[in-house]
Amino acid sequence: MIDSQPYPPVHSSPGRPVRRGKHKIFIGMAPGVGKTYKMLEEACQLKREGIDVVVGLLETHGRKETLEKAAGLEIIPRKLITRDNLSLEEMDLEAILARSPQLALVDELAHTNVPGSPREKRYQDVEILLESGMDVYSTVNIQHLESLNDLVARITGVVVRERVPDRILEDADQVVVVDVTPETLEERLLDGKIYSPEKVQQSLANFFQRRNLIALRELALREVADTVEEEANELTLSGQSCNIHERLLVCVSTYPNAAQLIRRGARIASYMNAPFYVIFVDFPDRFLTKEETLHLETCEKLCQEFGGQFLRVRHTNVAQAIAEVADQRRITQIVIGETQQSRWKQLIKGSFTQRLMQRIHHRHIDLHIIATKPFSQGHRV
Repeated sequence: MIDSQPYPPVHSSPGRPVRRGKHKIFIGMAPGVGKTYKMLEEACQLKREGIDVVVGLLETHGRKETLEKAAGLEIIPRKLITRDNLSLEEMDLEAILARSPQLALVDELAHTNVPGSPREKRYQDVEILLESGMDVYSTVNIQHLESLNDLVARITGVVVRERVPDRILEDADQVVVVDVTPETLEERLLDGKIYSPEKVQQSLANFFQRRNLIALRELALREVADTVEEEANELTLSGQSCNIHERLLVCVSTYPNAAQLIRRGARIASYMNAPFYVIFVDFPDRFLTKEETLHLETCEKLCQEFGGQFLRVRHTNVAQAIAEVADQRRITQIVIGETQQSRWKQLIKGSFTQRLMQRIHHRHIDLHIIATKPFSQGHRV
């Protein structure tokens, strides 16, 4: 994370390697959510705290509030490039490097540079700034992420030409979602705060349709949630993982109620928009009958039809096996059937539910006990 404490200037002593700069990315669902404004707001605060900040590249798109927020910040003039009798402007990378600030602000990370430039993309220029030891704040919209290109095209009908590799987001030291509701964004658009008046209705009829904004907002929030969760799970605290998304595990046996449990589990997973797994614990010293084997094959097919993953685990202790898989898969919800153990077995061994609860109680996992029709056979667990 990029902090606000004073840090050394970019230049290092002879013979000492330059530290790589830290990269903070402000990401949003669409133009106009306030990414650049938020970036400038934080930069102004850092300047007040004594940090040497410059604006390497700023795109205000004529937005008055954004321009006003940049007041007081040093702006590096753009480089003028002539191509085919046209005069075009680009970020002056050499001038920023020569100025050597502690922090550079670079807008529109996915921008494609003028043909003939030393580097094709602006994010490649940013990488050079980072390698020099400079910290960088940058902005990007979720639709510019390479892996989401096809999905965004299906959602919006727009093929985004300017893209950044996923690794840029993954390698960033901090990613901040600048989020507003679709309704707020529409109000900003109608108030002329995003595009000029003549472009408003066209935008509302195309990219800024309500359904598009809702889908893009979900993509932005989910993408950053995935990144945060991956980072959090690298840091373990007392053996616990930090789970942001729900993940569901359905426990089945050779009982006929297995299909009912899988259907119920799939429904719960669908409500939660969660991946789900089905687990069967196989005792190493027990052979399944032909009927039981066919039953498990049916369960596996049903699981796959619902988009789940079927797990067959060999273990002598069913509750322990389930707890271990729950740890490995970062499960947050477990579905089991109502126990069919006889009263004397519960008194001697404790109920299966109790044994499972003892193993998962510290993992913050919710346990769903589904009532099913009773069967005459003895329950395996």
